[in-house]
Amino acid sequence: MSSISGAEAMVRMLQLYGVKHIFGLCGDTSLPLYDALCRLDHGMQHILTRDERSAAYMADGYARVSGRVGVCEGPSGGGATYILPGLVEASESSVPVLGITTDVSTTSRGRYALTALDQEALFRPLTKCNEVIDRADQLPQAVRRAFRAMTTGRPGAAHLGLPFDVQNDPVPEEALWGQPEHAACPAWRPGPDPQAVERAAAALLAARAPVIVCGGGVVIAGAAPELDRLARMLDAPVATTISGQGSLGEEHALCLGVVGSNGGTPPTREVLAAADLVLFIGCRAGSVTTERWRFPRPGVRVVHIDIDPMAIGANYPTEVGVVSDAKLALAALAQELAGRGGSRPGGGAARVREAKARKLAAYRALAEQLSAPLLPERIVAELQRLLPRDAVLVCDPGTPCPYFSAYYEFLEPGRHFISNRAHGALGYAMSAAVGAHFGRPGARIVAVMGDGSFGFTAGELETIVRLRVPVLMVVISNGTYGWIKAGQKAGFEGRYFAVDFDRTDHARVAEAFGVRAWRVESAEGLGPALAAAAAHGGPALVDIVAQPLHEARAPVSEWVA
Repeated sequence: MSSISGAEAMVRMLQLYGVKHIFGLCGDTSLPLYDALCRLDHGMQHILTRDERSAAYMADGYARVSGRVGVCEGPSGGGATYILPGLVEASESSVPVLGITTDVSTTSRGRYALTALDQEALFRPLTKCNEVIDRADQLPQAVRRAFRAMTTGRPGAAHLGLPFDVQNDPVPEEALWGQPEHAACPAWRPGPDPQAVERAAAALLAARAPVIVCGGGVVIAGAAPELDRLARMLDAPVATTISGQGSLGEEHALCLGVVGSNGGTPPTREVLAAADLVLFIGCRAGSVTTERWRFPRPGVRVVHIDIDPMAIGANYPTEVGVVSDAKLALAALAQELAGRGGSRPGGGAARVREAKARKLAAYRALAEQLSAPLLPERIVAELQRLLPRDAVLVCDPGTPCPYFSAYYEFLEPGRHFISNRAHGALGYAMSAAVGAHFGRPGARIVAVMGDGSFGFTAGELETIVRLRVPVLMVVISNGTYGWIKAGQKAGFEGRYFAVDFDRTDHARVAEAFGVRAWRVESAEGLGPALAAAAAHGGPALVDIVAQPLHEARAPVSEWVA
């Protein structure tokens, strides 16, 4: 019986699952794993990052655009605590990310070994699957369990701890095998209960003004064709959450756009408010999407499709719950409707057309202004004119997210917009854009961040230059943590406290790392700078002095109110 080391077995197991990229950062406890990656012929590229948080965010961006499991790794101690934010975000956002953290030897536990901590307890409540591998012969099964958990049911993140001695202990080679379907999600799609489909179809046909609200589950399932068919049959407006953007292309006659407190606008809200039935699909109906459960209004009939039964009925009394993969459920529902007479007139396209016209008129009036500092709306408009239809935009959750969610038109279905909506940590966009580049190398990848976010992640500029990642970075510079300052204005009578910082010349910082950079302070200079940056063959950054968020008319309902 031949055997290999635990470190070698981990590399071989990742290889069996088709992993091509590993994002990570070295440490003492990772030396056997790194040696195995160095020696073995495995076909994987290791992307050395400057921060474990960045490694996890890169794996997240990679997984979102590719559908494949993103893999990140880091050492014990601080490495494990730094990698945690990215795994939490991925797990809550239904993104399959595997975090591997090496650890002190099992024989060192309880002896005050440097960097020792209880990794199993640390990751337990925050990942879908979590295991510290205490014996080398358990490693193959633990890896298989992690990939199965990440890609079946509601996708999520997994964590595997790999102690130093386990990396050196033997693993029988015959124990090494993988389940190919679990390399990407969704794997092993669950289908709907036929009786639930029948009840959902009856409810939809009885509705006078149904509205469909799609979350990220529709995009993950690749259910755009099935959604298109169902929406046309019902003539029902299709609204999305931020994560659900791409459920339909925004040229679609029934695509209403984002609703909710972040990125929603009064015209889109009015369509949802007028619904007599709402069909939630792959959407948890959380606080942002529903503006704290005010829209749809209480008492509206609800049909809810979700792969996670715990999401159904969590926030609204639900007339019909359908536990299923979104693609299979939508296909079955459309088939049932066809058997009951097919399409019905609902006036949905007309309602969408009128709402979008009002929304875009208000937006364009601001986007055309030449004032300085620049309005965020103008930045959105210039990028819309410049970028190709299939570009991928990665936006941090501060200033960029509401503006690009509300106003940028993603014309192609699928994942073309990414924002870390689950926990909203700053420092996400630059790193996730790097991962998106490796996950979809032929696409134009754009990272849009505020200056607060830039400060969290500027060290990864070195990674971007070293690897020649041709990402276009846009920094919206306003010298403040804008989201919090806007909240202080709206809710605390403008008592601003501990939110302002000095303005940085981000272009010069980027140039010091070797990035080609431009600084823009006027509307006239914005278009040429963005065009030049987009035409540049390598990493590029445009630093834009912009209107502070607390002075802007952001599409955030609590500030408007």
